[in-house]
Amino acid sequence: MHLSRPRLWRSRSAQRLGVQAIFGSVVALLLLYAVSRAAQLDMDFGFLRGPAGFTIANDWVFSYQSNESRLTAYLVGVWNTVRLVVVGILLATLLGVVAGVARLSGNWLVARLATLYVEAVRNTPLLVQIVFWWLAVFLTLPQIAEQRGLFGIVFVSNRALALPWLAPRGLAALWLLVVLAGLVAGWLVRRARLAREERTGLPARAGLWGAATALLIAGVGFVATGLPLEPNTPEIIRSGTNIQRYEGGLSITPQFAAVLIALVTYTGTFIAEIVRGSIQALPKGQSEAAAALGLSSYQRMTLIVLPQALRTMIPPLTNQFLNLNKNSSLAVVVGYSELFFISTVVINNAGHAVPMFVLVIGTYQVLNLMISAGMNYLNARVQLVGH
Repeated sequence: MHLSRPRLWRSRSAQRLGVQAIFGSVVALLLLYAVSRAAQLDMDFGFLRGPAGFTIANDWVFSYQSNESRLTAYLVGVWNTVRLVVVGILLATLLGVVAGVARLSGNWLVARLATLYVEAVRNTPLLVQIVFWWLAVFLTLPQIAEQRGLFGIVFVSNRALALPWLAPRGLAALWLLVVLAGLVAGWLVRRARLAREERTGLPARAGLWGAATALLIAGVGFVATGLPLEPNTPEIIRSGTNIQRYEGGLSITPQFAAVLIALVTYTGTFIAEIVRGSIQALPKGQSEAAAALGLSSYQRMTLIVLPQALRTMIPPLTNQFLNLNKNSSLAVVVGYSELFFISTVVINNAGHAVPMFVLVIGTYQVLNLMISAGMNYLNARVQLVGH
């Protein structure tokens, strides 16, 4: 008795191919429609070469003049976004780790305070928090004419927080190359010490040797290049009897501070929950074995618990870092000159909205891909390798 073959449309492989063909056709039609619509739009980016005609209040490191091109203004906005995101990621990670560990503390008050912080901040919209820090905190500081100084070198007002800083001079660029060479040499020394430890079994203090090598090379290079950094203290610029602005040093504007604090405290709550969940996912035997060896609570957390929990932390941490990068566009509400704010100013002055939004989307894509690439590399390094 011969079994009849199933009809073609009842075959599972044929059904899968059919579904894929339909889905591929729909995607192709959508792409074709998008390309045809884009061909009808004005996608000429030549207008970016024209003079910007506006000033940027939050430029940092790179000086900017209003007669420079719109592209230069946009790059200043990108730089402002990058420094906000980088500092925000570092501080949010630190705050999130501390809050996450604190939620698991045996101290009742510490645990409850960490829980209160997490539950209160993460359930409040980020936009509301930015506006709160801007209006209720920083704009209530004394006006610049009534500013408060500390030792004549630190000034606080609703215009800025002016701090002493280090200004480059002379062979500063050459010294930076020496510092990079020192970091590479420190990394090589660390690897060599780790290899020695694996070969002999004796403690090698690899991190200490690597850091000492990098610092030694940087210090020798600093002296050899003629001390390329000098102190730069802020000064008060007056016009008659009125204080106009601060000059020199490092000025932290209220816009930058409000957005940074809001991003850090908001993202830190989600990182705290990631840290808490990752620690609780570990078997309790890890902590109990470390306690049996006589390790202190700090040693158990830093040497045993957190290194193992890091393997499960990194993927959700990547999502939070990407969210912080995208949420930085909310800085437009307080007038911080990040890339989205600069783009809206360019659109208002010169038009060409579609090319500018395409440029903004592409920039955020590049920044997010860079963050993802770095986190994926870190994830690959900390994962256990199967044999």
